Amino acid sequence: MAQHETKAQKEVVGRVMHEFKHGELESSRGGKVKNRKQAVAIALEEAGASKFESPEKNREHLKKTKEKERHGETAMQQKEGRKKH
Repeated sequence: MAQHETKAQKEVVGRVMHEFKHGELESSRGGKVKNRKQAVAIALEEAGASKFESPEKNREHLKKTKEKERHGETAMQQKEGRKKH
């Protein structure tokens, strides 16, 4: 994980790992993620906390993820029926 994560980044990582634990996390191809290491990589990517990306890319990823959460497009929100129309 990143050296210092913001509160927003921690929340995103927590949500993604929760989705993985409940079998809701999907890869970009649409298949279920079954490997924990892959789930961690997805979580860090979505949270903008990846050490392999530039700070600009990380900011873009976190911004995109927060937008997705506001619109109710995460797997957890869709399962719970909180998708906004």
